[in-house]
Amino acid sequence: MNMNKLWRYATTALAGTMLTSGVAMAQSTGSQKFEDIVVTGKRTRDIGGAIQAETVAKARSTISQEYIERQAAGQSALQQINLLPAVNFTNNDPYGTSGGNLRIRGFDGNRIALTVDGVPLNDTGNYAIFSNQQLDPELLSKITVNLGSTDVDSPTAAAAGGTVNFSMINAKTNPGLDTVTSFGTDEFFRIFTRGDTGEIGPLGTRVFGSASYTNYNKFKGPGQLEKKQYNAQFYQPLNGSDFVSIAFHYNENRNNFIRNLTLAQFLATPNLDNDNNCIRPTPVNGTVQNESTTTCTNYYNLRINPSNTGNIRVRSKFSLTDKLTLTIDPSFQYVLANGGGYTLVQETDARLRGASTAAGVDLNGDGDTLDNVGLFSPNNTNTRRYGVIAGLIWEINADHRVRATYTYDYGRHRQTGEFSFLDQYGNPASVFGGKDGWGPKVRTADGRFLRGRDRFSIAELNQFSVEYRGDYLNGDLTATVGARIPQFKRQLNQFCFQIAGTATCTTGAPPTETVPGTRNSPNRVEVKYDKVLPNVGLLYRPFENAQIFASYAQTLSAPRTDNLYNYPRAQVGKLKPETGESFDLGVRYQTDSLISSVTVWKNNFQNRIQSSFDQDLGISVDRQVGDVELKGVDAELGYSPGNGFTAYASASYNDSSYKRNIPLSATTFAATAGKRLAETPEWTYGGRVEQKIGRFRLGLDGKHVADRYLFDDNDPRGTVPSYQVFNADANVDLSGIVPGTKKVELQVNVTNLFDKVYLGSLGSSTNFSATTTSAVGAPRTVMVTLKAGW
Repeated sequence: MNMNKLWRYATTALAGTMLTSGVAMAQSTGSQKFEDIVVTGKRTRDIGGAIQAETVAKARSTISQEYIERQAAGQSALQQINLLPAVNFTNNDPYGTSGGNLRIRGFDGNRIALTVDGVPLNDTGNYAIFSNQQLDPELLSKITVNLGSTDVDSPTAAAAGGTVNFSMINAKTNPGLDTVTSFGTDEFFRIFTRGDTGEIGPLGTRVFGSASYTNYNKFKGPGQLEKKQYNAQFYQPLNGSDFVSIAFHYNENRNNFIRNLTLAQFLATPNLDNDNNCIRPTPVNGTVQNESTTTCTNYYNLRINPSNTGNIRVRSKFSLTDKLTLTIDPSFQYVLANGGGYTLVQETDARLRGASTAAGVDLNGDGDTLDNVGLFSPNNTNTRRYGVIAGLIWEINADHRVRATYTYDYGRHRQTGEFSFLDQYGNPASVFGGKDGWGPKVRTADGRFLRGRDRFSIAELNQFSVEYRGDYLNGDLTATVGARIPQFKRQLNQFCFQIAGTATCTTGAPPTETVPGTRNSPNRVEVKYDKVLPNVGLLYRPFENAQIFASYAQTLSAPRTDNLYNYPRAQVGKLKPETGESFDLGVRYQTDSLISSVTVWKNNFQNRIQSSFDQDLGISVDRQVGDVELKGVDAELGYSPGNGFTAYASASYNDSSYKRNIPLSATTFAATAGKRLAETPEWTYGGRVEQKIGRFRLGLDGKHVADRYLFDDNDPRGTVPSYQVFNADANVDLSGIVPGTKKVELQVNVTNLFDKVYLGSLGSSTNFSATTTSAVGAPRTVMVTLKAGW
């Protein structure tokens, strides 16, 4: 019998052992089972956890827990993948709680699908990724990045540029208690605790619960960042490899923003930050008077980013027969968040008067309506999201299998902007403003309340997918052929008047429109998008340890809520989905000591949506600006000679270009044709070396990011210089030395080792703007961590 075929029979027989031994699932349960990633009878090859042997016919990179635990404790999960080829993640602070910006092959985070155990995490409205709200890194078994395409059952209408999949570890088979305690620069403190029951009861049920708390000062300017997170899992093994897993996650952030700077500000005073005080007029008889000369826009306690997020995720696998498997993964998610805000409001503002005959509203209680009063004006987003991925897998024989999957994703997306009052020092009564009783609302003369926006949308995805996988030529050739058919619907309910991006919420006269036909009155509209998206791959093994692979996939990203709300209702159908064609051609060579891959890729990205001037409407709105061509080369290599030394290196080249100029007005255009995408470096390099000697381990990694542009027309005034950042880590294993413990480790991490001053996350616009702002990279930071297990 051919050895490849014999190996597949053996791995199938060992599936039950591996599935019940704590190995985590990567994508949906169906994708995991179909690709046979977890049913290997042998440890997956990897080098220091930084690179893993891949077996799929697409460009994919994976890091494992071994590498993740080397990084600074509590660090953003997306920071962990920053060394991978084609990936550029920029953290907004040294510990990750401020969030950051992700780009893969030139695609921004809103165009990349982010999932945990297959459950979609992108915002249902604008597809944003919130890197500071993800799982604690101690709970991640691996992170898998599809660099150019999605899995065929990916539950998303937003992925034009690939996917990032987080995998949570399972509850342990033995009871235990683990703690991770860290101290660092900027008065950083974090503690993580996890407890496992081990197998309990006659059914071998396993449960774990964890909690973490993080608090530290901003690295520049006043303010703090605080994070609380709770996780739990109930894991029930069934017959053979079948199981049911129920996981719970809750995360609460209370953050002060770090001030972004224009390029000119950065070059002159990179440490410029938000104001320490909100200077309001001295109260008279307890009442703050007219604030016409006061501004608290940059007061640090109004530049905040509070969020409450959580989810419940169920994974399950049932063997109906020895050939037929059913997987069902339902989920629920909750989000409440905003980005702070401050508005100086006249007491005679039309929104305060509404349809009443009042002259205004006395906001500060001084007996008149003659003042300007500062108010807290956050834009709250509140989402409740329900989903399920259900699939059937038919194993025809050892060489051929087929699966069919149904995905349903339903999100109720409420976006409001309830104003609220400030105390005499400029602090908000509640971080969520007047939202649902969190704080006092600002009542208007017509009996309503003052708000900056008021809208409700439903995002509903029904998706069917099918996939075939077959082995040919005695197992030397693997073919995958599939398609997904997303049917996506948005129901938009606008309760305010809106012109382009400006909403006016009032019962009074509507705002005046400069261009007739561009004002939207309160309304309800429904839009639908669907497309058949093929996904094809070939993997050929010419000789032992070598692979040649090729893949083709079509992708789709439906218009976001902001795209649609900003467009005049009568013409909203003009907005088409963004689509892409992704091509990968690559080679891999993978042994126990050497893992390498090189991929040549291309993406034809069509119907890109961004803000630009519409000739027919006479205003700037979110509209299609044409096609973008992206192509490049990604390479990575891991090496371990077996003496405790490991090395990893990656390199990526990205060549992107707009296909036409973008209109700025009826007569002027931005010269974008042939220009590179803003925020996208042409070259990135990453690398890591690590040496282990006895109980000691030392590591050094670094990342080079080439010049980037702030503007789509590549105006040289917006050229952001290249930068290199290095990080070091050292660990000593004290296990067996401290009585009563199973594991004790002391670890030191130093990020930005050489204290490089640079711009990380960039703002961007179509053409030159002196007010475009970006985030300053964090300075050198030191963290000491003690890990203990019992």
